[in-house]
Amino acid sequence: MEAASADSFSADGGCDCRFVRYRLSSPPLFVHCCHCRWCQRESGAAFALNALIEAARVTLLAGEVKVIDTPSASGQGQLIARCPRCLVALWSNYSGSGRRVHFVRVGTLDNPDLLPPDIHIFTASKQPWVVLPPGTPAVPEYYDREDHWPADSLARREALLAQPE
Repeated sequence: MEAASADSFSADGGCDCRFVRYRLSSPPLFVHCCHCRWCQRESGAAFALNALIEAARVTLLAGEVKVIDTPSASGQGQLIARCPRCLVALWSNYSGSGRRVHFVRVGTLDNPDLLPPDIHIFTASKQPWVVLPPGTPAVPEYYDREDHWPADSLARREALLAQPE
């Protein structure tokens, strides 16, 4: 079941072969549409669409993931959780938040329409034919979280970072 309110929000997703199935138990903290060249190369597409959510709010329903340590533009690497059978990337963890925050690939949701981007980032390197929608914030590089995240997401992040990893 998928619903829009935070109290009853649930969104399921998984890989192509359906070996891995997962559920988001709450709305994400924030959704990035990243247009950096690194994301373009890694995804093989014009951008990557990632929903940032607490790892504890992502439940593995079936299968298991294989976590692969890969390089990243920051030089600090990222851990990519992939299906061990079809190798679809389901989420990443970056060094800034460690394993506490998953960057879930929105395209792996059964209904990716649920999570449109809250912001477009690294638009300085976006493909020239990509037209950004009016009304959604867009920044040339990264952004100041305090300026863009909703207050409840900032509070959730603060509580999460206060916990031991």
